[in-house]
Amino acid sequence: MAERPNHMSSEEFRQRGYQAVDWVADYMARLGDLPVKASVEPGDLRAMLPEAAPNHGEDFADVLADLDRVILPGITHWQAPGFFAYFPANASGPSALADLVSSGLGAQGMLWDTGPAVTELEQHVLDWLAVEMDLPEKFRGNGVIQDSASSSTLCAILAARHRAGGIDALPNLVAYTSEQAHSSIAKGLRVAGIPDERVRSIATTPDFAMRADHLAFEIVKDRNDDLIPFFVAATVGTTSTTAIDPVTEVGWVANNFEAWLHVDAAFAGSATLCPEMRFLNAGLETADSYVFNPHKWLLTNFDCSAFYVADRTNLNDALSITPEYLRNPASESGAVVDYRDWQVPLGRRFRALKLWFVLRHYGLEGLRAHIRRHIAWAAELTEWVEADDRFELAAPTVVSLVCFRHADGNKASQRVLEAVNQSGRAYLTSTTLDGQLTLRVAIGSPQTEGHHVQELWNLIQSAA
Repeated sequence: MAERPNHMSSEEFRQRGYQAVDWVADYMARLGDLPVKASVEPGDLRAMLPEAAPNHGEDFADVLADLDRVILPGITHWQAPGFFAYFPANASGPSALADLVSSGLGAQGMLWDTGPAVTELEQHVLDWLAVEMDLPEKFRGNGVIQDSASSSTLCAILAARHRAGGIDALPNLVAYTSEQAHSSIAKGLRVAGIPDERVRSIATTPDFAMRADHLAFEIVKDRNDDLIPFFVAATVGTTSTTAIDPVTEVGWVANNFEAWLHVDAAFAGSATLCPEMRFLNAGLETADSYVFNPHKWLLTNFDCSAFYVADRTNLNDALSITPEYLRNPASESGAVVDYRDWQVPLGRRFRALKLWFVLRHYGLEGLRAHIRRHIAWAAELTEWVEADDRFELAAPTVVSLVCFRHADGNKASQRVLEAVNQSGRAYLTSTTLDGQLTLRVAIGSPQTEGHHVQELWNLIQSAA
């Protein structure tokens, strides 16, 4: 007979939990002293690990020690105060603790029946956000947490494909998105069977926002060729510059040609928790679906993407398959939501718990203060850039992303980027706009303070 596994007792779990939480708390306290970007070479970490897995359990203290010895050198610290790359991926103590509780519960919320609290808490916190962000009434009661905006977009595409005729219509379906849209839209369309040649890249204005007139022109041309315009993706806060597509005009075009309008506000959407930022919601009344990521800017650990649909019918019909072993009285009654029908996977984690912890710990005003600080610092950095003749703004600053370049061209901009990243004090990423290398400063880490932004600007000036 096989040896009985050495399961952790409640007391042992408590003691190990204290040790693990102490390690995390210590790590968070020293984030500002660690190099922001990992400086290892490919294969370095694997070379530090034993070739074979252990036959017998090891002392937990040794496991924690290897977090410092093996893991930390290969971590890029997304929560560091000097992290200004990509977009933020906020984490917080309340959210991390909720993840711990969720893992301990081990709940599997594929059906209401398999976890009523998993489903109903998710419905409730998403309705809280829909109200406080002033989203259109039609989205209330129609929210679901996905793992990422990529998954949310894929679900929107599948719902749109179903509404347009499903698999039978596939050879004639055409999709439209801005040339500045996130790559997840093109990937989602590929997964849904839409080839690249039937994805139209719509031109943008000098401020990098989609041109609604060009969208209308492309749709009319495709309609004349007996194709079916089925999906339009607009963006509120593009990845390169946080440009805002004119959703009202884009929505008018999409609605008139019966195309599904999906609005991607993955990063910028969180800002609408602040009443003064509600201009970002303009045109949402025309949208069929909408997504923003609390795990980007709302102090909620990855993964937590809030996806809303105006009418859940097409989404559920596209994704629902009901074998006998999933049937149950609650589902058959039609009185409950089964979130398995709102996503591609069957199983689902208790993600709503961390959003609930965050909302209750910080409160709405605490979250608004978090966002407003970053927007204010971005506005200040924008003024510094404009006052320095060596630099030029590359795009308007809309929320907390500042895009600029060196006036001497790409090589000078690249030199600044490399110098900042090699300093260990800060980490930036870049994009290309109008053929020119552009530096992106995304302010959003929960650890960042005003003096960190000042320190970054000093680094940039020194490198210039």
